[in-house]
Amino acid sequence: MINLNQRLLRVCSFLKEGTLADIGSDHAYLPIYAIQNKICNSAIAGEVIKGPYKAALNNVAENNLGDSIEVRLGDGLAVINHDDEIDNITICGMGGPLIAKILKEGQEKLAHHPRLILQSNIQTQVLRNVLTSLNYEVINEVILEEKGHIYEIVVAEFNQSIMPLSTKEEKFGPYLLEEKNEHFYKKWNRELEALYHIKSQLNSSTHHERLKEIDSEINLIQEVLDNEIE
Repeated sequence: MINLNQRLLRVCSFLKEGTLADIGSDHAYLPIYAIQNKICNSAIAGEVIKGPYKAALNNVAENNLGDSIEVRLGDGLAVINHDDEIDNITICGMGGPLIAKILKEGQEKLAHHPRLILQSNIQTQVLRNVLTSLNYEVINEVILEEKGHIYEIVVAEFNQSIMPLSTKEEKFGPYLLEEKNEHFYKKWNRELEALYHIKSQLNSSTHHERLKEIDSEINLIQEVLDNEIE
């Protein structure tokens, strides 16, 4: 049986029954776990790099899951065929802008309206913005720390009547804003420190506009951290 780290276990906790496409599957650990634990009945492990693709093939074979998991070589959602009828798409271990790019470029593969479970390493704001443009509503979020790194998980479902997120919700996450756990404070205090450091390196006469942007961002983060209730 495959053992997953805390981050991928949380991703798996949001999977619906049915089919799974794991994009950027690396060693196919997540699909293998989902099948072994009877969370999903079939899966596609998509990988664009040949090394991890071969590793995924080997892991699927070693676990005797060739009938349930198909490993496909391809870029992003291109590994999904129009007749696959996928119920869940997972994309983990990437930056928000890259996940957003994958969804935007492959949006025709979302016609079956699968649940999206997306684990972003950085800049999740960009991802939330693209989800809204694709009529995907954020239905849950998690922020957690593992080995010194802070990760965000965004779960989204298709909703034709989606309401746009506010500026704060898009930046900080609608559910994360409500909960504001210790990892939320840690992440945004780190962001504040980084912004103050950048600010200290800039010349006020030559970087006037950039300094205004930084001050605006600092004020927004500080406001959110200082307010217990939004």
